[in-house]
Amino acid sequence: YTGFDDLGGWDPLDGQPDGPRDKKYIKKIKPRSEGQAELMQSIDEYALTLAIGPAGTGKTYLAIAAAAEALEEGSVDRIILSRPAMEAGESIGYLPGSMQDKMAPYLRPLYDALGDRMGGKKLRHFMDDGTIEIAPVGFMRGRTLNNAFVVIDEAQNCTYQQIKMLVSRLGWNSTMVVTGDPAQTDLLDGMSGLTQIAEKLKPLPNVGVMQLQAKDIVRHPLVAEMLEVL
Repeated sequence: YTGFDDLGGWDPLDGQPDGPRDKKYIKKIKPRSEGQAELMQSIDEYALTLAIGPAGTGKTYLAIAAAAEALEEGSVDRIILSRPAMEAGESIGYLPGSMQDKMAPYLRPLYDALGDRMGGKKLRHFMDDGTIEIAPVGFMRGRTLNNAFVVIDEAQNCTYQQIKMLVSRLGWNSTMVVTGDPAQTDLLDGMSGLTQIAEKLKPLPNVGVMQLQAKDIVRHPLVAEMLEVL
């Protein structure tokens, strides 16, 4: 599957599962490592959790799963996804289409996780009516996010000031999960603010700062081995 429709547009919701998951919400997931269990507990207990760790530890998937579950249970009214458009080194302003179209390639991992948790039809419906919203990092300034589950993914590509701005958007009855791997930043050396933010927030009793390790990687075992030497 290429992600492109017959007219040349790219629809991130195409190819999402439309099977049994659309009839009944998928069962709750279970942690596959001690680190994942601690992360899931932190998301349940704290309004703000920073999930830091290498690729393949499931930090983004667990955040999305918690968001989908909160929406399904009615404990939040909406899900807000934000992810810096940095991976290709391009400005989203030069990509064709609406803001949703521009952000879609960068948010594909989040769409995939959401589709896996709630099914393609339900995901489309929530995207269409605004229950699930994509919000580029630069468009979050000035907002207060109440009754929402907010996932900030790939936060290693945010500066200190950007992450400071993002975490200060947290409103009443909301949960925010910030995920990232400081070792895989696409910013210039010293520009990523994730590690510094985590160090400053870690002493706060009402913030969860979770550090996942290579032993928490749940992809192919070779991934863990490679990341230890690369």
